[in-house]
Amino acid sequence: MHTGLSRQSAKFQARSAFTGVGYATKESENIVNHPLRRRIIMLLMLLGNAGIVSVVATLMLTMVDSHEDPFNLPLSARVGLLVAGIILVTIIFNSKIVNRWLSRVINFALQKYTSLNVKDYSGLLHLAGEYEISEIFIEKDDWLAEKKLAELALPREGLFILGINRKNGSYLGIPRHDTQICPGDTLIIYGRASAIISLSERKKGSKGDFERWLSEKENKKISKEEALQDQGIIKPANERNGPRPD
Repeated sequence: MHTGLSRQSAKFQARSAFTGVGYATKESENIVNHPLRRRIIMLLMLLGNAGIVSVVATLMLTMVDSHEDPFNLPLSARVGLLVAGIILVTIIFNSKIVNRWLSRVINFALQKYTSLNVKDYSGLLHLAGEYEISEIFIEKDDWLAEKKLAELALPREGLFILGINRKNGSYLGIPRHDTQICPGDTLIIYGRASAIISLSERKKGSKGDFERWLSEKENKKISKEEALQDQGIIKPANERNGPRPD
């Protein structure tokens, strides 16, 4: 993740290498072509092949053969300790405090021993709360298809088009208001996750226009609340109880 991959991609690739699944994807090619990522993947492969077999064999012997246990605990107690250990490890490695500490250690190591430009890409893009960057593939019957950005007026819904991957393989960064969305395009879009999902599922016709009106209304309400939070008039939703003000 600290080499520039998103958390989801890093988790998927790390688990694939550790378990030996080895999915062949475009992200896998980016990892193999990156010296530091390639070293991490090689280490995970070695640990996965040597570690999983050894751990499983040791656990089986410990569970079955009581002579391997120096405390001579009954089988039920050993199983209970094993389950408790797994739960403890899961809690530790899902802890935000542990994650922050590990992030600092990894950042320090990368900055000191590599020439990699280490950045927190999520923080750089201000991705927090419900906001995210996502992709939407345009089909012929989509509400977005065959319309210009000026006509769509997506900022009214709190959505912003960052770029367009055209069907012919070309890329258009920061598209203009007169740019037309065509079937087969892939939009790079920023905004609230719920609004992005609603937009991606919206079809042509009066129903789509009505869903657009509802989305604009919801965005006005959220924008008003965020403005009040910015002015310190109300607290953020995660710091207060009760319904959100209209």
